[in-house]
Amino acid sequence: MTERTESGRSVGKSPRPYAARRGRLLVVAVSACVMLGGVIGGYLLGRQLAYRPLADATKLIQQLQPENQRLKTTVIDQNVRLVALQAKLTKAQAALEAIMPSKNTYKIFPNQSMIVGSGHLTIGLVGPPTNEFVNININGKQHSAVTGDIFKIMPDPATTCEVTVRGFDMFEVIFAASCAAAKPQ
Repeated sequence: MTERTESGRSVGKSPRPYAARRGRLLVVAVSACVMLGGVIGGYLLGRQLAYRPLADATKLIQQLQPENQRLKTTVIDQNVRLVALQAKLTKAQAALEAIMPSKNTYKIFPNQSMIVGSGHLTIGLVGPPTNEFVNININGKQHSAVTGDIFKIMPDPATTCEVTVRGFDMFEVIFAASCAAAKPQ
C-alpha cells in the first residue's frame, strides 16, 4: 500500500500519527500547567505584597484605639461639665434678673400701675392677662397688646417714649419702656 514517486521513494501514510498527537497533547498540558503556575504565583505574590501594608494598618489601628477611647472619655466628661456650667449660669442669670432687672424692663401685676421712663409714662395693667392679649393703660389710654407689640408715645412735643410688651402670663406682664428727646424734623 505504498505509492512510489518519480524519484523512486515510497510515499505512504505516516507510521507515527499517535506520537504526533501525543506530542501536541503534551505541549498543551505543559502550557496549561505553566499558565496555572503563573496564576497561582501571581496570586501569592500579590497577596504577599498586600500583606505588609495591611499588617501595618492593623498595627496602627491597634495603637490608636486606646488614644481614641481616651479622647472619647475626655469629650464626654467635658460635655457633662459644660451642661453643669450652663445650668449654673442659667440659675445665676435668673437670680441676677430677679435682683436687678434689665435696664428699662419692668414687671407689672394685674390692677397695678407704675411711673416709668423718667417720670414721663404711667403704665397700668387693667385686669389679669388673658391667653391671647393684655389690656394696658399708657398715660390714660387703654391698649390691647400681645407679646412683641411696640407703642410709641409722645407725652410732650420734646419727648418720645417707646413701650414694648416682652411677654406675659396669667399673673404678670413684662415690658420695656424708655424715653428720649424727640428728634427734630
